[in-house]
Amino acid sequence: MAEATLRTSEAASYFRPMGFWRRLFSGTTTDDLSPQRLDYLNEALALERQGDYDAALTSYRLALRDHPNDARILQNMAIAFTKTRRFDEAIRHYRRALELDTGLAGAHYGLAFLLLKRGDPDGAAQHLKAFLANPPKGPDGQKWVAHANEALRDLGAGLTPSPSPDGGGA
Repeated sequence: MAEATLRTSEAASYFRPMGFWRRLFSGTTTDDLSPQRLDYLNEALALERQGDYDAALTSYRLALRDHPNDARILQNMAIAFTKTRRFDEAIRHYRRALELDTGLAGAHYGLAFLLLKRGDPDGAAQHLKAFLANPPKGPDGQKWVAHANEALRDLGAGLTPSPSPDGGGA
C-alpha cells in the first residue's frame, strides 16, 4: 500500500471547515458578523500630518461617504484643498460645512482668507466677524483671534491683510 502524502494531523487540518462554509451552513448571517471598518478620518488626519494632502483628500472623501453631513470632515477637506492650492474647491467645502454648522469657527476663518485672496473683502469681513463672534478655545485660539482682528483692522483701513498663519484654515 502506498504511503499517505499527509500525516493524520495535517490531513485533519486540511479538511477543517473554512470560514465561508461555516457561515454558509451554520446559519450565521452577515448581520451577526462585525466587520472592521476603517477609520478614514483618522487616516486622513495622519496623511495630512505627513504632508500627503492628495492621499488625505482621498481618505476624507471616503469618510464623507460614511458621514455625508459631517461639517468637520468638510472643513478638513477645505484645509487640505487650500494646502494644495485648489482654492475654489476649498471655498466650496467651507461653504458646505457652514451650511451644516453655522458656528464652525475654523470654516469662517479659513473662508475669510480665501475670499480675501479672491478679492472679496466684504465677504471676508463678514466671515471674520462670524469667527470672532465664536472664537476657538485653547492655547492656539489667541493667535487666530489676534490675526482675525488685525485683518479686520486692515480691511477697515483699506489695507490688504496678511495671509492666515497656517496657510488657509484654522
